[in-house]
Amino acid sequence: MAATVLPVPFERSPGYWANVWRRFRREKLAVFAGCVLLAILLMAIFAPYIAPKDPTFGTMLRRLRPIGTPGFPLGSDELGRDMLSRLIYGARLSLFMGVVPVFIAFFIGSVIGIAAGYIGGAFNMVVMRIIDVFFAFPSVLLAIALSGAMGAGITNGLISLTVVFIPPIARIAESVTTGVRKLDYVEAARASGASAFTVVRTQVLGNVIGPIFVYATSLISVSMILASGLSFLGLGVRPPEPEWGLMLNTLRTAIYVQPWVAALPGLFIFITSIAFNLLSDGLRTALDVKD
Repeated sequence: MAATVLPVPFERSPGYWANVWRRFRREKLAVFAGCVLLAILLMAIFAPYIAPKDPTFGTMLRRLRPIGTPGFPLGSDELGRDMLSRLIYGARLSLFMGVVPVFIAFFIGSVIGIAAGYIGGAFNMVVMRIIDVFFAFPSVLLAIALSGAMGAGITNGLISLTVVFIPPIARIAESVTTGVRKLDYVEAARASGASAFTVVRTQVLGNVIGPIFVYATSLISVSMILASGLSFLGLGVRPPEPEWGLMLNTLRTAIYVQPWVAALPGLFIFITSIAFNLLSDGLRTALDVKD
């Protein structure tokens, strides 16, 4: 009697995103940066539960207490408010003003750039020349000019930062789309009679969205610094809202009295910005899958 041969189960090779995740886990600095950002995000979300005091309540009798003061582990600010509580709550607006403008610009800039890169011709030329007009102004000056024209506030700051980041994202999207558009499989899809929307959705988008997204994540740290700068100049978040850039502005007069307390908001901005940069570098390496 012949032996029965059992079929060998088919093993699927890991897909693209499995390779991306595997390569990302090798980037120890990027993983560490992601953990740091996750901790900051959780701190912002659960601020009402972990902040020891009301971030807006203070008394002049306890102003500018040094780090390590009983009841004020990170000291107090110029109005006697608890610095630890204000730093915890400040993560909310700082992350919001850093992440939201970039992601709004990511969607708008991607649509503009992909459309210009895929259509090409005169449409591409007109769109990219308009984009070039915005590059004539440094991002810092453009953000200050827009915020100054519209007035201080979270909404106006959000709009000004979004406008600043749309042109660079659109340029990157146009560049990568122009390169993908000339590939054989895209030309074959167009020759088969598929609509432009179908070709972009099925053949182009999956190949260009990765590089655009990685570039957008690298802009989050820039957005946080610009947002903090606007608040420092009085063009962003208004007092008494806790925000790291605004806290730097209000504590600048205390730098000779309590320099370590005054430096804390800047330290949080620095750590968060570096973490976003390291995460962006890790994503760039992970998305470049060649094996």
